[in-house]
This record gives sequence, structure tokens and C-alpha cells, in this order.
Amino acid sequence: MTTGPITSRLFYLAWPLVVGNLLQTLYNLADMFWVGRVSSEAVAAVSLMFPLSWLFVSTAMGLSAATIAMVSQHVGAGNDRRADAVVGQTMLLAVAVASALAIAGYLGRHELMYLIGARGDVRVEALRYIEVIFLSLPLTFLFIAFRAALQGAGDTKTAMWLVAISAVANAVVDPFVILGVGPLPAMGVRGAAWATFGARGLAAAVGVYILLRGDWGIKLHPGDLRPDRELLAKLVDVGYPSTLDGWARSFAAVAMAGLVARFGEAATAAYGIGIRYMSVTWTVSGAVGQATATGVGQNLGAESPDRAASVAYRATAATMALLFAAGGLVWLVPATAMRIFVDDPAVVDEGVRFLRIVTIAWGFFGGLMVLQGAFRGAGSTRIAMALSLCSRWLFRIPLAVGLAFGWAITIPLLGVEIAALDWGAVGLWWAYAVGAIASFALGLVWFLRGTWTEGVIDRADEVPTDSTASGGTAGDTRSGTDPARTTETDVPDE
Repeated sequence: MTTGPITSRLFYLAWPLVVGNLLQTLYNLADMFWVGRVSSEAVAAVSLMFPLSWLFVSTAMGLSAATIAMVSQHVGAGNDRRADAVVGQTMLLAVAVASALAIAGYLGRHELMYLIGARGDVRVEALRYIEVIFLSLPLTFLFIAFRAALQGAGDTKTAMWLVAISAVANAVVDPFVILGVGPLPAMGVRGAAWATFGARGLAAAVGVYILLRGDWGIKLHPGDLRPDRELLAKLVDVGYPSTLDGWARSFAAVAMAGLVARFGEAATAAYGIGIRYMSVTWTVSGAVGQATATGVGQNLGAESPDRAASVAYRATAATMALLFAAGGLVWLVPATAMRIFVDDPAVVDEGVRFLRIVTIAWGFFGGLMVLQGAFRGAGSTRIAMALSLCSRWLFRIPLAVGLAFGWAITIPLLGVEIAALDWGAVGLWWAYAVGAIASFALGLVWFLRGTWTEGVIDRADEVPTDSTASGGTAGDTRSGTDPARTTETDVPDE
């Protein structure tokens, strides 16, 4: 991403991420499709658990953002062996954090069900699902770390193929374990969770093997799994704002799910299906944002801030154009889109209202996510975090409460009362759209200020290897995906 035409290189880097993320949504779409054949309570349970499970998985956002920023900038600066060291510490941190979260989540699962508003049969189904999902957290974190490492090095295709294999495996297994086929019992929502567990386990195992092989542009050295306090501290420092960012998104999603649940099962089920469609747009824009992060990081590592900015501008414009077109298509056929998953007339009617409102803002959702990717690639994760906080907690949640439930303020002395409209569930849908437009405008203004161009790597870390003595480039002796690697004995003392 540091030389040549920007648009074609960005497309080459981004399309495997887009395809991989779209395939990743098969986990959710396949689960929802087959669970919809069980009961509306099962659909509502999975809908409520989507933001809750994402609350835990989003902790890995910090790990991913830090890994992409540091690996890409080290690669851009020519020190591939230092990038390898980042990978080792990333894997170590991923397992430790995910294990702690899995234990805490499992032990507190009943309290979590109460907080999110799951009641009656929905609560029972939700527990069956989330108990297994907690067990899969370490596997999920390992795959996220693997994907971030390869992405920082500029390889996005390998992870795409691995996502494809695991997503297809999940989709194939789902009907057997959810509905029961032959000797297999019908496990309902718990079967959906076990299918996801198996698919993620497959992806994590193959991902670790690929990193150990080291033939894909980055390598996991067993010696790098020893804790390195300085490097771990750097990963945490760069990554924690993105973790807080993920939590802000997740708590907002949980809060919105809780607000929706107060309008009944039809609104909850419609919201769950509508969010699945929105997740496709997030998948596309998130993937382009990840590619943008790599492009920005490598160019800042190569000390080319103007080229880094060009990467961000072109990626943002293309993503917004694509998502506005996709939103227009869904806006035309919202009922058809809803009936793919459910036939309940009440759910379909509410889903039509949701899609008709939210699709008009899909482009703004995507534009903000790409800009946040640019900030993360630069290591300016605090700015990306601030934008998420503003998007959800300054704009969306207050609007949702005011428009859905209504409020009134009386001006002292004048006795004039100002009241917000009590629109019910429709007010929640409008909060999504208006919040997206406002937060994109804020993100664009912040990006134009240009305070993100310094990068995060310490140039003192760019220690030349023996290759520089013979006229080579600083850093590792490998180039691209060449399997020829330096050994651990080639690495100078830090």
C-alpha cells in the first residue's frame, strides 16, 4: 500500500475483507434462519443475545486495532521481525483476556439475563444459547488475533478463505443440530450455539497453524510467546481505547435491545432481523475500514501522510456510494426482506417500518466506520473511541428515549412546556438514522483536522539486521509472502 495506484491496491486489499466479513455474517444469518423454524421465542432470544455476546467479543477490538496498527507500521518501516514479535504477544494476550471473560460471563449469566430484560420462555432459550457462546470466546479471540496479524502484513485473502470454510461448516451443521435430523436430537438455540463453537474452533486451529508455518508474510515464533512487558504495555496502550470503543457500541446495543424489548416480542423479533440486515452493511464498511487501517498504517510507517489521507478519502467515498445503493434496494422491498426469516404478520409489519427508516442512513453508518478505520490504522484509537461514544451515547440513545417514550420540560417563569413526540418503537428506528448522520458529520470534521498523522511506532525499535550490512533493507530478509525468514537468532537484543 506504500507504492503504486491507490485505488487498485486498496481494492485488492479490501475485497477479501469484504467477502470474508460477509461470509462471517452467515454465522448470524444461518442461525436466525433455522432458529426461526423453531419459535418466535427462540428468535427473540437469539436477537437479545446478539448484542450481549458482542459485548464480550468487542473486547478483542482493542487487540485487533493495536495489532493492525503496530504490525502495519513496522512492516511499512521495513522491520518485519519486530512485527512478528507483536504477533506473539497478541496471541498471548488474546488467550488470557478471552479466558477471563468467558469465566466471568458464565458465572454471571443469570444476572446478565435480568439486566438485558430477558423474561419467561425467552430467558430460558437465551440461557441455552449464551452458555455455549461463552465457551467459544477463547477460540473467537484467537481467530481475531490471527486475522489482524495477517491483515497488518497486507494479506487479507488467507483469512477470507478460512472464514469461508468455517462459515459454510456452520451453515451446513445448523439444521442438523437445531431441528434434529436422524439420530441427532433437536437442540434448538443450543444447537445453533454448538454449531458456532465448532466452526470457530476450526478457524482458530487452522489460523494458529498458518502463523506457525510463517509462509503468509508474518510468523508466530514460539519464543515470542514469552511475556514481554514493554510490548504488552504498548499493545494495551494502543488498544484499550478500541476496547472501550467496542464496549460503548455493545452497551449501546444492549441498551437499545432493552428499549426494544419493552415494546413486545414482535418489535424484538423485527429488530433482531433488521439488525442482521444492518450487520451486512457494517460488515462491508468494517472490512473497508480494516483495509483502510492497513493502508494508513503502512504509509505512516513509510512516512507518507499525504498518501495515507488519500487512502482514507477514496475508501470512504466508495463505501458510502455502495451502501446508499444497497439501502435503496432494501427500501424498495422491505416486506420481502423480512419474510425470508419469518412469516408472522406483526413481525413483518414492524420490520418494514424499521427498514424503511434505517436504510436511508446506511451510507452514513459506513462512512463513519471507514473514517474510524483510518484513525485506528494511524494508532489514533482514542479519536475512534470518542466518535463511537458520541455516535451512540450523545446522539442515538438520548434520541431513542425521547422519541420512543416521550419527555417534557417546563421552562421556569414562562410556564411553557416542551415535549418530545411519543412515537413508540418507530422513535427507536428514527434514532438510528438521525444519529448516524450526525456522527458521520462529526467524524469527517475531526478527520479533516489532520491530527492523526504521527503514527505510534518508536523509530528506535526499527533495529537493522545483518541484511543492512550487506546492502539490504532494514528489517527482515523476507519480502512479501516469501517463506524465507530470519531465525530468532538473527534478532538483535532489544
